[in-house]
Amino acid sequence: MGLYEDYILPHVIHAACGGAPVTKQRQKIVPRAEGRVLEIGMGSGLNIPFYDTDKVEMVWGLEPSEGMRRKARNRVKAAPFSLQWLGLPGEQIPLDANSADTIVLTYTLCTIPDWNAALQQMRRVLKPGGKLLFSEHGKAPDEAIRRWQNRINPYWGKMAGGCHLNRDIPALLTAGGFKIKEIESIYMPSMPKIAGFTYWGYAD
Repeated sequence: MGLYEDYILPHVIHAACGGAPVTKQRQKIVPRAEGRVLEIGMGSGLNIPFYDTDKVEMVWGLEPSEGMRRKARNRVKAAPFSLQWLGLPGEQIPLDANSADTIVLTYTLCTIPDWNAALQQMRRVLKPGGKLLFSEHGKAPDEAIRRWQNRINPYWGKMAGGCHLNRDIPALLTAGGFKIKEIESIYMPSMPKIAGFTYWGYAD
């Protein structure tokens, strides 16, 4: 799996997470970031063009995958703001407490093995009064779709870098110590329903 994860999977994830429906979701969330921003799972840098440079002081991009960081190289070089890589997983955020004004979490919580530990770390580094902006796919509201999510999930994760189809995103955020202040949801168009139910909004 080393070769697949390092050289093939980054291209698969980039293609899957860079389509038009997902891009529209990113555009709803990322421009709301401000101050010193921590992006969890920066991946290939798909969010970089959507940051509002008038509001963002700098961005820390946390991304443990060397292959994804390679994929992001050109976007990082072209970024119109200061961007610093953090090469550790979400469960180990190498920042001081109360460091970030905003945390950006897009299509990442589905893959973090210890999601609770990661959310506790996000809670630790987010300043009082700061916001966690999120857009994440997860558990569908329809029973028939949920059944298929549960059936396919073990196989999906092996091919998609540990992605879970059926995580209850609002419940996870709440269990991680965040208070959801705004949330919307939709089945993204032109995507299979098992992978396309998305929640977005912000928490503090």
